[in-house]
Amino acid sequence: MAFGSHANSFAGRPVVEVPEEGPLPAVDGPVSWRIARWDFEDDDEDVVSEEFQAAFEEFVAQAGPTVESLVVGAWGYAAFNPAPIEQLCEAAPRLPALRALFLGDMTGEECEVSWMKVGDVSKLLAAYPALEVLRVRGGEDFRFSPVRHPRLRELAVESGGLSREFVGAVLDSELPALTDLELWLGTNYYGGDSTTADLAPLLAGERFSQLRRLGLRNADIADEVARALASAPVVRRIERLDLSLGTLGDEGAAALLAGQPLTHLAELDLHHHFMSEEVAASVVAALPDVRVDVSEPQKPDEYAGESHRYTAVSE
Repeated sequence: MAFGSHANSFAGRPVVEVPEEGPLPAVDGPVSWRIARWDFEDDDEDVVSEEFQAAFEEFVAQAGPTVESLVVGAWGYAAFNPAPIEQLCEAAPRLPALRALFLGDMTGEECEVSWMKVGDVSKLLAAYPALEVLRVRGGEDFRFSPVRHPRLRELAVESGGLSREFVGAVLDSELPALTDLELWLGTNYYGGDSTTADLAPLLAGERFSQLRRLGLRNADIADEVARALASAPVVRRIERLDLSLGTLGDEGAAALLAGQPLTHLAELDLHHHFMSEEVAASVVAALPDVRVDVSEPQKPDEYAGESHRYTAVSE
Protein backbone atom coordinates (compact mmCIF):
# COMPACT_ATOMS: atom_id res chain seq x y z
CA MET A 1 0.00 0.00 0.00
CA ALA A 2 1.08 3.52 -0.69
CA PHE A 3 -0.74 6.68 0.19
CA GLY A 4 -2.73 6.95 -3.00
CA SER A 5 -5.10 9.77 -2.14
CA HIS A 6 -5.49 12.72 0.15
CA ALA A 7 -7.67 12.71 3.23
CA ASN A 8 -11.29 13.52 2.46
CA SER A 9 -12.19 13.89 6.13
CA PHE A 10 -10.27 14.74 9.26
CA ALA A 11 -11.28 15.26 12.89
CA GLY A 12 -14.85 14.38 11.98
CA ARG A 13 -15.09 17.10 9.32
CA PRO A 14 -15.00 17.11 5.53
CA VAL A 15 -11.77 18.37 4.02
CA VAL A 16 -11.99 21.48 1.83
CA GLU A 17 -9.04 22.55 -0.32
CA VAL A 18 -7.60 26.03 -0.10
CA PRO A 19 -7.62 27.17 -3.75
CA GLU A 20 -4.43 28.30 -5.41
CA GLU A 21 -6.05 31.57 -6.41
CA GLY A 22 -8.98 33.63 -5.28
CA PRO A 23 -11.01 33.73 -2.09
CA LEU A 24 -11.82 30.73 0.06
CA PRO A 25 -14.97 28.87 -0.99
CA ALA A 26 -18.12 29.26 1.06
CA VAL A 27 -18.65 26.30 3.38
CA ASP A 28 -21.69 24.91 5.13
CA GLY A 29 -20.75 23.92 8.64
CA PRO A 30 -17.43 22.93 10.24
CA VAL A 31 -14.67 21.84 7.85
CA SER A 32 -11.00 20.92 7.87
CA TRP A 33 -9.14 23.27 5.57
CA ARG A 34 -6.38 21.65 3.52
CA ILE A 35 -3.46 23.69 2.23
CA ALA A 36 -0.79 22.29 -0.08
CA ARG A 37 1.56 23.57 -2.73
CA TRP A 38 3.39 20.75 -4.48
CA ASP A 39 6.37 21.54 -6.70
CA PHE A 40 8.55 18.66 -7.88
CA GLU A 41 10.98 21.18 -9.36
CA ASP A 42 11.52 22.88 -6.01
CA ASP A 43 14.76 21.12 -5.11
CA ASP A 44 16.38 23.84 -3.01
CA GLU A 45 17.39 21.43 -0.26
CA ASP A 46 16.74 22.35 3.39
CA VAL A 47 14.94 25.55 2.44
CA VAL A 48 11.24 25.93 3.20
CA SER A 49 9.20 26.32 0.02
CA GLU A 50 8.57 29.99 -0.69
CA GLU A 51 5.40 29.13 -2.60
CA PHE A 52 3.98 27.25 0.36
CA GLN A 53 4.99 29.99 2.79
CA ALA A 54 3.22 32.63 0.72
CA ALA A 55 0.07 30.53 0.30
CA PHE A 56 -0.07 29.75 4.01
CA GLU A 57 0.33 33.39 5.01
CA GLU A 58 -2.45 34.41 2.63
CA PHE A 59 -4.72 31.68 4.03
CA VAL A 60 -4.09 32.74 7.62
CA ALA A 61 -4.76 36.36 6.70
CA GLN A 62 -8.12 35.37 5.20
CA ALA A 63 -9.37 32.86 7.73
CA GLY A 64 -7.00 32.63 10.69
CA PRO A 65 -9.30 33.40 13.64
CA THR A 66 -11.99 30.98 12.42
CA VAL A 67 -9.82 27.95 11.53
CA GLU A 68 -10.58 25.05 13.86
CA SER A 69 -9.10 22.16 11.86
CA LEU A 70 -6.20 22.22 9.41
CA VAL A 71 -4.64 19.66 7.07
CA VAL A 72 -1.20 20.45 5.67
CA GLY A 73 -0.29 18.63 2.48
CA ALA A 74 2.76 19.00 0.25
CA TRP A 75 5.08 21.82 1.24
CA GLY A 76 6.94 22.18 -2.06
CA TYR A 77 8.79 18.89 -2.61
CA ALA A 78 8.98 17.28 0.82
CA ALA A 79 12.04 15.20 -0.03
CA PHE A 80 14.03 18.45 -0.26
CA ASN A 81 11.98 21.14 1.45
CA PRO A 82 11.60 20.74 5.24
CA ALA A 83 8.17 20.81 6.83
CA PRO A 84 6.89 24.28 7.73
CA ILE A 85 6.89 23.56 11.47
CA GLU A 86 8.45 26.90 12.41
CA GLN A 87 5.94 28.77 10.26
CA LEU A 88 3.05 26.88 11.84
CA CYS A 89 4.38 27.66 15.30
CA GLU A 90 4.85 31.34 14.52
CA ALA A 91 1.26 31.50 13.25
CA ALA A 92 -0.22 30.17 16.50
CA PRO A 93 -1.37 33.59 17.80
CA ARG A 94 -3.24 34.10 14.53
CA LEU A 95 -4.89 30.65 14.72
CA PRO A 96 -6.48 30.90 18.17
CA ALA A 97 -9.33 28.48 17.41
CA LEU A 98 -7.18 25.65 16.00
CA ARG A 99 -8.03 22.36 17.69
CA ALA A 100 -7.03 19.71 15.11
CA LEU A 101 -3.93 19.52 12.89
CA PHE A 102 -2.74 16.95 10.35
CA LEU A 103 0.78 17.52 9.05
CA GLY A 104 1.95 15.50 6.04
CA ASP A 105 -1.13 14.59 4.00
CA MET A 106 0.47 13.73 0.69
CA THR A 107 0.45 10.83 -1.74
CA GLY A 108 3.33 8.55 -2.61
CA GLU A 109 3.51 10.28 -5.98
CA GLU A 110 4.09 13.61 -4.27
CA CYS A 111 6.68 12.16 -1.89
CA GLU A 112 7.36 8.73 -0.43
CA VAL A 113 6.77 8.77 3.31
CA SER A 114 10.34 7.69 4.07
CA TRP A 115 11.69 10.70 2.15
CA MET A 116 9.58 13.34 3.91
CA LYS A 117 11.69 15.86 5.82
CA VAL A 118 9.69 16.77 8.88
CA GLY A 119 11.66 17.64 12.01
CA ASP A 120 10.53 17.80 15.65
CA VAL A 121 6.73 17.69 15.58
CA SER A 122 6.41 18.14 19.35
CA LYS A 123 7.09 21.84 18.75
CA LEU A 124 3.54 22.03 17.42
CA LEU A 125 2.16 20.92 20.77
CA ALA A 126 4.21 23.53 22.58
CA ALA A 127 2.92 26.23 20.22
CA TYR A 128 -0.74 25.15 20.39
CA PRO A 129 -1.66 24.39 24.03
CA ALA A 130 -5.36 24.11 23.12
CA LEU A 131 -4.80 21.51 20.38
CA GLU A 132 -6.92 18.39 20.84
CA VAL A 133 -6.03 16.28 17.78
CA LEU A 134 -2.60 15.89 16.16
CA ARG A 135 -1.82 13.55 13.27
CA VAL A 136 1.62 13.62 11.69
CA ARG A 137 3.20 11.65 8.85
CA GLY A 138 6.89 11.47 8.12
CA GLY A 139 10.11 9.59 7.64
CA GLU A 140 13.43 11.40 7.29
CA ASP A 141 14.46 13.56 10.26
CA PHE A 142 11.22 12.62 12.03
CA ARG A 143 11.58 13.57 15.68
CA PHE A 144 9.65 14.04 18.89
CA SER A 145 10.69 15.50 22.24
CA PRO A 146 8.96 14.82 25.57
CA VAL A 147 6.27 17.41 26.15
CA ARG A 148 3.50 18.20 28.57
CA HIS A 149 0.17 19.02 26.98
CA PRO A 150 -3.02 19.15 29.06
CA ARG A 151 -5.63 19.01 26.29
CA LEU A 152 -4.42 16.64 23.57
CA ARG A 153 -6.95 13.82 23.16
CA GLU A 154 -5.74 12.12 19.97
CA LEU A 155 -2.19 11.56 18.74
CA ALA A 156 -1.44 9.59 15.57
CA VAL A 157 2.03 9.12 14.10
CA GLU A 158 2.20 7.59 10.60
CA SER A 159 5.56 6.31 9.40
CA GLY A 160 7.23 3.55 7.46
CA GLY A 161 9.71 3.20 10.33
CA LEU A 162 9.39 4.82 13.75
CA SER A 163 12.58 5.05 15.79
CA ARG A 164 12.78 3.91 19.39
CA GLU A 165 13.83 7.47 20.30
CA PHE A 166 10.59 8.80 18.84
CA VAL A 167 8.50 6.16 20.63
CA GLY A 168 10.34 6.77 23.89
CA ALA A 169 9.78 10.52 23.71
CA VAL A 170 6.05 10.04 23.16
CA LEU A 171 5.84 7.69 26.14
CA ASP A 172 7.85 10.12 28.26
CA SER A 173 5.34 12.89 27.53
CA GLU A 174 2.68 14.04 29.98
CA LEU A 175 -0.63 13.84 28.11
CA PRO A 176 -3.32 13.54 30.80
CA ALA A 177 -6.27 13.95 28.39
CA LEU A 178 -5.04 11.42 25.79
CA THR A 179 -7.71 8.87 24.89
CA ASP A 180 -6.50 7.77 21.45
CA LEU A 181 -2.90 6.84 20.58
CA GLU A 182 -1.80 5.48 17.22
CA LEU A 183 1.82 4.62 16.43
CA TRP A 184 2.87 3.19 13.06
CA LEU A 185 5.96 1.25 14.08
CA GLY A 186 7.02 0.29 10.55
CA THR A 187 10.06 -1.72 9.55
CA ASN A 188 13.71 -1.67 10.51
CA TYR A 189 14.65 -1.06 6.87
CA TYR A 190 13.25 2.46 7.24
CA GLY A 191 14.35 3.22 10.79
CA GLY A 192 11.68 1.33 12.71
CA ASP A 193 13.95 -0.12 15.37
CA SER A 194 11.53 0.02 18.32
CA THR A 195 10.74 -3.23 20.13
CA THR A 196 8.14 -4.39 22.62
CA ALA A 197 10.64 -3.50 25.36
CA ASP A 198 10.43 0.12 24.23
CA LEU A 199 6.64 -0.09 24.57
CA ALA A 200 6.82 -1.54 28.09
CA PRO A 201 5.61 1.55 30.03
CA LEU A 202 2.63 1.83 27.71
CA LEU A 203 1.76 -1.87 27.79
CA ALA A 204 2.06 -1.93 31.58
CA GLY A 205 -0.64 0.72 31.81
CA GLU A 206 1.74 3.22 33.39
CA ARG A 207 1.17 5.92 30.78
CA PHE A 208 -1.92 7.84 29.66
CA SER A 209 -4.55 6.81 32.20
CA GLN A 210 -7.45 7.97 30.00
CA LEU A 211 -6.42 5.87 26.99
CA ARG A 212 -9.33 4.05 25.36
CA ARG A 213 -8.05 3.35 21.84
CA LEU A 214 -4.60 1.96 21.10
CA GLY A 215 -3.22 1.48 17.60
CA LEU A 216 0.15 -0.22 17.16
CA ARG A 217 -0.10 -0.35 13.41
CA ASN A 218 1.98 -1.06 10.33
CA ALA A 219 4.42 -3.11 12.41
CA ASP A 220 6.76 -5.78 11.12
CA ILE A 221 6.96 -6.94 14.75
CA ALA A 222 3.18 -7.42 14.86
CA ASP A 223 3.40 -10.98 16.22
CA GLU A 224 5.70 -9.84 19.03
CA VAL A 225 3.34 -6.96 19.81
CA ALA A 226 0.37 -9.35 19.90
CA ARG A 227 2.20 -11.67 22.29
CA ALA A 228 3.01 -8.75 24.57
CA LEU A 229 -0.59 -7.51 24.49
CA ALA A 230 -1.87 -10.95 25.49
CA SER A 231 -0.92 -10.18 29.09
CA ALA A 232 -0.52 -6.40 29.02
CA PRO A 233 -2.43 -4.55 31.76
CA VAL A 234 -3.26 -1.66 29.41
CA VAL A 235 -5.63 -3.91 27.44
CA ARG A 236 -8.08 -4.04 30.34
CA ARG A 237 -9.07 -0.41 29.84
CA ILE A 238 -8.82 -0.28 26.06
CA GLU A 239 -12.10 -0.25 24.13
CA ARG A 240 -10.62 -0.34 20.63
CA LEU A 241 -7.42 -2.17 19.70
CA ASP A 242 -5.82 -1.72 16.28
CA LEU A 243 -3.01 -3.97 15.02
CA SER A 244 -3.80 -3.42 11.34
CA LEU A 245 -1.49 -2.82 8.37
CA GLY A 246 1.26 -5.02 9.80
CA THR A 247 2.57 -8.56 9.55
CA LEU A 248 0.31 -10.31 12.07
CA GLY A 249 0.27 -14.05 11.45
CA ASP A 250 -1.15 -17.18 13.01
CA GLU A 251 1.35 -17.09 15.88
CA GLY A 252 0.39 -13.60 16.99
CA ALA A 253 -3.32 -14.25 16.60
CA ALA A 254 -3.07 -17.45 18.64
CA ALA A 255 -1.27 -15.56 21.40
CA LEU A 256 -4.00 -12.94 21.50
CA LEU A 257 -6.72 -15.57 21.82
CA ALA A 258 -4.81 -17.55 24.44
CA GLY A 259 -4.14 -14.49 26.57
CA GLN A 260 -6.39 -12.32 28.68
CA PRO A 261 -10.05 -11.92 27.65
CA LEU A 262 -10.77 -9.51 24.81
CA THR A 263 -14.55 -9.75 25.03
CA HIS A 264 -14.78 -6.27 26.56
CA LEU A 265 -13.48 -4.68 23.36
CA ALA A 266 -15.84 -2.83 21.07
CA GLU A 267 -13.47 -3.18 18.12
CA LEU A 268 -10.43 -5.24 17.12
CA ASP A 269 -8.88 -4.14 13.82
CA LEU A 270 -6.50 -6.65 12.24
CA HIS A 271 -6.94 -5.82 8.56
CA HIS A 272 -3.93 -6.33 6.27
CA HIS A 273 -2.61 -9.47 7.96
CA PHE A 274 -0.91 -12.78 7.22
CA MET A 275 -3.24 -15.08 9.14
CA SER A 276 -4.50 -18.23 7.51
CA GLU A 277 -8.17 -18.29 6.62
CA GLU A 278 -8.85 -20.76 9.43
CA VAL A 279 -7.13 -18.71 12.13
CA ALA A 280 -8.76 -15.46 10.98
CA ALA A 281 -12.14 -17.16 11.19
CA SER A 282 -11.35 -18.43 14.68
CA VAL A 283 -10.59 -14.90 15.88
CA VAL A 284 -13.95 -13.69 14.62
CA ALA A 285 -15.75 -16.68 16.14
CA ALA A 286 -14.07 -16.21 19.52
CA LEU A 287 -15.29 -12.60 19.79
CA PRO A 288 -18.91 -12.62 18.58
CA ASP A 289 -19.80 -9.33 20.27
CA VAL A 290 -16.70 -7.48 19.06
CA ARG A 291 -16.36 -5.76 15.68
CA VAL A 292 -13.43 -7.72 14.29
CA ASP A 293 -11.87 -6.70 10.97
CA VAL A 294 -9.80 -9.44 9.32
CA SER A 295 -10.11 -8.10 5.78
CA GLU A 296 -7.25 -7.74 3.29
CA PRO A 297 -5.41 -11.02 3.94
CA GLN A 298 -1.93 -11.02 2.42
CA LYS A 299 0.40 -13.67 1.06
CA PRO A 300 4.12 -13.55 1.91
CA ASP A 301 6.58 -12.72 -0.83
CA GLU A 302 8.93 -15.55 -1.76
CA TYR A 303 12.62 -14.81 -2.28
CA ALA A 304 15.27 -17.49 -2.71
CA GLY A 305 13.05 -20.06 -1.09
CA GLU A 306 12.24 -17.88 1.94
CA SER A 307 8.96 -16.22 2.88
CA HIS A 308 8.89 -12.52 3.69
CA ARG A 309 5.98 -10.61 5.19
CA TYR A 310 5.61 -6.89 4.61
CA THR A 311 3.92 -3.95 6.23
CA ALA A 312 1.36 -1.94 4.31
CA VAL A 313 3.56 1.18 4.35
CA SER A 314 7.35 1.21 4.32
CA GLU A 315 9.08 3.40 1.73
